[in-house]
Amino acid sequence: MATAFSTALLCLVATMPAFAQRPAGKSATIDANARAAVIATLGERLKTRYVFPEMAERIAKATAAKQAKHGYDAATTTDALAEALTRDLVEIGKDKHFRVSFEPGFTPRPEGKPVLPTREEVAAYREEIARMGFGIERVQRLPGNVGYLEVRGFAELAYVGQAYTQAMSLLSGTDALVLDLRRNGGGQPESVAYLLSHFFGVDDDRHLNDIYYRQENRTREFWTNSAVTVRYTKPIYVLTSGDTFSGGEEAAYDLQTQKRATLVGETTGGGANPGDMVALGHGLVAFIPTGKAINPITKTNWEHVGVKPDVAVPAAEAMKVAYTTILNDLVAKATDAGDRERIERALAQLEKNEVDLPRYFPRRR
Repeated sequence: MATAFSTALLCLVATMPAFAQRPAGKSATIDANARAAVIATLGERLKTRYVFPEMAERIAKATAAKQAKHGYDAATTTDALAEALTRDLVEIGKDKHFRVSFEPGFTPRPEGKPVLPTREEVAAYREEIARMGFGIERVQRLPGNVGYLEVRGFAELAYVGQAYTQAMSLLSGTDALVLDLRRNGGGQPESVAYLLSHFFGVDDDRHLNDIYYRQENRTREFWTNSAVTVRYTKPIYVLTSGDTFSGGEEAAYDLQTQKRATLVGETTGGGANPGDMVALGHGLVAFIPTGKAINPITKTNWEHVGVKPDVAVPAAEAMKVAYTTILNDLVAKATDAGDRERIERALAQLEKNEVDLPRYFPRRR
């Protein structure tokens, strides 16, 4: 693995607020000298790492000026300072990936040198991902032979790829699919590309996304994976909400720009800049975006603006709208009398609210 394994789960959680919650450290008091040191370190980290150098300078100057005017004096605990800095970073930088938290057990990644995980770390990470269902919340076959797959987040590909394929194997015989990303908080771009590879035919290679990394001054391309064995080429509807974020947004945006799916729901959260955790001292750490997504078709991304659905409805109504549309399309195309009767029966059940549809509960903010 090319990154320090000990921080992999922490970074994953930082970009997946709806997928998992890692326990933070107990808040501690922090004095004026420590506050000043943390804010100065944050400024330096921003200037060397944040993907937008000019904005990094602006944020660093703004936080330093506020500190000089005693604007952070009321933040006498680590939690209070983390909250104040997060608020200012997001407000000034207009980047929802920014986050400062108190994580006294955080171990920084060694600069410029990959660290291989220990066997114990691999086992612990694998167990944690398994406990989270590999990011898969629900797999279901609905009346009318419609598939449903809810993915809450995209963990490391080595641990979730097989689960994606197994889920799609169960759904491969359905006549249409609903991919629910309404509570998807993001994760790893390799895993996004791997899941989406199931939705294109064999030999239908697609260039899905690029990410530019400032520190390396390089751009990495993400394509569909030819090794994926299960392919699903029937209609797909993707559900989105304001909670859909980061990698969840990428999945929706990639499918939309490739004209492979119809998006139903709300405009997504608007976070397109991946990053990493850095230590600020005194137990405080910051998630700083170090890269930016570049869609190969639009040449831009969903930062600030979110991914706009093709059919705009409240997130709580998106499932019923998508499911109704699918059933109406299927019944119109049905050539077998038995199939038509089965789909019409499903439509009647849906109209009477007799189908137990997956429900959406907004993430607590």
